[in-house]
Amino acid sequence: MKLNDAKAFVGHQVHVCRFREAGTLLRWMGDDLTGKRVLDVAGGDGYWAGQARKRGADAVSIDLARGKMLYGRTLKHNPALIECDALKLPFADGSFDALLSVCAIEHFDDGGKALDEMSRILKPGGELFMSADVLSRSHDWPKLREAHCAKYHVQHTYTHESLAGLLGDRDMELADYSYQFRSRTTERLYLSLSAYGGRVGFNAAAPLTPLVALADRRSPNDRGSIVLIRARKKG
Repeated sequence: MKLNDAKAFVGHQVHVCRFREAGTLLRWMGDDLTGKRVLDVAGGDGYWAGQARKRGADAVSIDLARGKMLYGRTLKHNPALIECDALKLPFADGSFDALLSVCAIEHFDDGGKALDEMSRILKPGGELFMSADVLSRSHDWPKLREAHCAKYHVQHTYTHESLAGLLGDRDMELADYSYQFRSRTTERLYLSLSAYGGRVGFNAAAPLTPLVALADRRSPNDRGSIVLIRARKKG
């Protein structure tokens, strides 16, 4: 394994959030993606699109962060990397079988516009696998919420209900959803890591992943820090 691949593995998979989050979205997408065209919207260095490519997909990742994309081109399983705006995708209508987007929509000024574009380029019957910030209880800790939103440029938060409404207006229907960091304790952990630990904190907290997963299984699937959704385009 090359040094950059090892660093990418640690950065993306040795992580208290992303390993379960992106891993669940990819599990929903399927183990064999041969013949499927997959786009990761706001995919940064393209690491997760690269995991789809490992499963046989013709994978593409788009982002505006040129530095991350230049780094992504050095990775072993790098997808096609295209610098462009998620609110104005340079692809033909119905040109992808599946779309992936890992905690990106909350950063967009206009999440509805991003979903317009995702629906447009998704084939009828195609699927969207997406996660978003919810921060269900964050108003209980306003300073943590403020620090999180400022640090990560969070413009909006979503729930599975609000996303279902937005998707329904765009000819897509919610098929499945799951919340992560569901309990009060784990949600405060998420915000504390975000506010004070940053990326290094999320990586350092990776050993807590099994405990967070256990707490999630014991808590109702109706709120949390992050929501994961699976949706299908009608037709």
